[in-house]
Amino acid sequence: MAVEQVLIGGQWREANHDGTFHADNPALKQPLPAQYPVSTWADVDEALAAAAVAFQEMRQMAVEKLGLFLNRFAELLDENKQALCELANQESGLPVSPRLLDVEMPRTINQLRLAAAAAVEGSWRMATIDSKAGIRSYYAGIGPVAVFGPNNFPLAFSGAAGGDFAAAIAAGNPVIVKANPAQPGTTRELTKLAFQAVQDSGLPPAAVQLIYHMPNEDGLKFVADPRLGAIGFTGSKGAGLKLKEAADKVGKPIYLELSSINPVVILPGALAERGEALATEFQTSCLMAAGQFCTNPGLVILLDDDKSAKFVDTVKAGFAGAPSGTLLDKGVEANLTQNLKLLIDAGADVEASGSGEGSSQGYTCPNTLLSTSAEKFLANPEAFQTEAFGNSSLIVKAANLNEVCAVIDSLEGNLTGTIYSDTAGSDDPAYDLVALHLRVKVGRLIDDKMPTGVAVSAAMNHGGPFPATGHPGFTAVGIPASIHRFAMLQSFDNVRPSRLPRELQNENPTGSTWRLVDGVWTTENLA
Repeated sequence: MAVEQVLIGGQWREANHDGTFHADNPALKQPLPAQYPVSTWADVDEALAAAAVAFQEMRQMAVEKLGLFLNRFAELLDENKQALCELANQESGLPVSPRLLDVEMPRTINQLRLAAAAAVEGSWRMATIDSKAGIRSYYAGIGPVAVFGPNNFPLAFSGAAGGDFAAAIAAGNPVIVKANPAQPGTTRELTKLAFQAVQDSGLPPAAVQLIYHMPNEDGLKFVADPRLGAIGFTGSKGAGLKLKEAADKVGKPIYLELSSINPVVILPGALAERGEALATEFQTSCLMAAGQFCTNPGLVILLDDDKSAKFVDTVKAGFAGAPSGTLLDKGVEANLTQNLKLLIDAGADVEASGSGEGSSQGYTCPNTLLSTSAEKFLANPEAFQTEAFGNSSLIVKAANLNEVCAVIDSLEGNLTGTIYSDTAGSDDPAYDLVALHLRVKVGRLIDDKMPTGVAVSAAMNHGGPFPATGHPGFTAVGIPASIHRFAMLQSFDNVRPSRLPRELQNENPTGSTWRLVDGVWTTENLA
């Protein structure tokens, strides 16, 4: 059987490879027919060399070309969305509709268009002019960016079309796509359309390249290579930390999304007011897409009283009766099973473990609800924060509000933290105390709704303290803020006006770009 080609230096060609792999259909537990190469260092080296040349070209071209590329790519995705979503369904088990076609694909297209607008408008560069000192600065591309895509969002977070990809291109960087091994075919088809957009818009041929897989040692060598500007990685904590160690040794910026259990605190007044509705809301959020969201509510903190007991009983019945969904691949199934055992071995009690009618026949795990006391949690917080990624959650029962806050204080960093309170205001004093503790543990604080939705908004923070991400100051979702991960601050001191980048010249390049001129944000020209 023929092995799929890689895209390197503007050419689809046979890979220099040592072995092959295939993806599975997780809903059927059957291998898909296509074979993909495990590239040797020769492929990686050639891609890095081509990307370095492409970056020099992109540094000198008009930003309008970046916008043209991103918008053209969005058009091509829209034209080919049905076939792309059907392929993504085969490799991920996620339903074509509504998940892929009606939710994830529109989001992917939208964030590409937002990135295009930001690239051309230019305010993201934060151009700063001190006319008296003769110093000017702005953000510009950092160099070739490697993007490692996850398996739970085959489109919106894909290395070939997702948020990291869009942000890196908008900053003016070429991208080397590292496909997720669970979805190589989807990544290949996305890259084909991206490369068509490269040709249609006049970007350098190596602005987008694709490598499916490489040996682990070459992956570590890849992220540490001096020709690479930065790395975006979404995936497992174990793999991410190994890449981070290699990148950190040479001072290479690497932006990680690794692990998050997304604590949800439900206060007594909220349970008294709408406990049954909250149980349904939590169950829906936790089991949707078999719980395979990075913002899945994996930890619920309650005061141990009658209202909480009723809430838990309702959730138990829901977990036991709901169908268990398809997990993304056999690795997710194995890790979920293993991590649930770790939680149980640490002392968690099994409240519910079952699969209702219509459960998946593919990679799957019973819907699992665990519980423990705050006292036990605080005695072993590291073990109880094991992320059981999938259709599971852990309920922590606290004796009082001080224990609730102590549990929060023991948490690692998370993407989100949620607080439910009543509408009449009886929970307000408790809310103020809990929020004070929770705010510094999470990137996004949420009131009165489950955390699973991540809006593509300029105000969104899809980040948080470690290990949610590798740096709490950056977001993977939300343009223009997400672009800054793949940019460097460049200062120009006493540089002649004709030699300055257009964004730092006296005349505003667009008439609408915001610049900080002598301490004042303005769109006006500098006199």
